[in-house]
Order: sequence, then C-alpha cells, then structure tokens
Amino acid sequence: QVQLVESGGGLVQAGGSLRLSCAASGRTVSSYAMGWFRQAPGQGREFVATITWIGTDSNAYYADSVKGRFTISRDNAKNTVYLQMNSLKPEDTAVYYCAGVPGFGLRSKEQAYDNWGQGTQVTVSS
Repeated sequence: QVQLVESGGGLVQAGGSLRLSCAASGRTVSSYAMGWFRQAPGQGREFVATITWIGTDSNAYYADSVKGRFTISRDNAKNTVYLQMNSLKPEDTAVYYCAGVPGFGLRSKEQAYDNWGQGTQVTVSS
C-alpha cells in the first residue's frame, strides 16, 4: 500500500494558477499508475488527469475540461506527483484527490484505483 497526502489547495482568482502536490510514502510512485480526481459540492467524483511510466518515459491523459490548462508530472527524488493548474475557472472549484494503483497504464476510472489521499480544497473566485 502507498500512503498519499495532498497539499497546495487554496483560494485563487479566475485566471490564476495553483500547483497541487501528492506526496507518497510506503511505495515509489514510479511503480504506480497515478491520477487526480475532483469532487464539486453535490456532485460525484470526476476524473481530471492520469500519468503512467515505463522506465523514464511518461504518458499522460487529461479530461477534456482541463486539457491544455492542467499538467500532471512526477518528481522522483521527492516521490511526489504534481498537478499544475493554470487559467483556472470558477468551475474548477472542488476538492481534489490524488489516487494510485500498482502497475502501469492510463486509468481514468475511479474504480481502477485502490489508494486515495484525503483531498485538498481548491476554490476559484470569479
């Protein structure tokens, strides 16, 4: 099992940027497929981005709603996965969750993950 802890959320104006971090312990994220999801008030959990690695090469996949604005990445030395969020919109307001599952492959389904962080709140004001 890997333990995941998110940080970096906060309040930002529309058009601004935030970088979320997902610090992993217990396992190295390079052996896990990792993803970010979000949940707005009164709504279900929604896929945001996923990343997987084969050796030193990474591959990522994004929800259409964030493509071109968000970037998922990894820092091996810190065993941390990031979500860089630019050009934020009020509709990006949600609790953001980091998720991981052993193995490789891009995974956009919530059910594909078995390790979750506690979430970090992102609020974008108009």
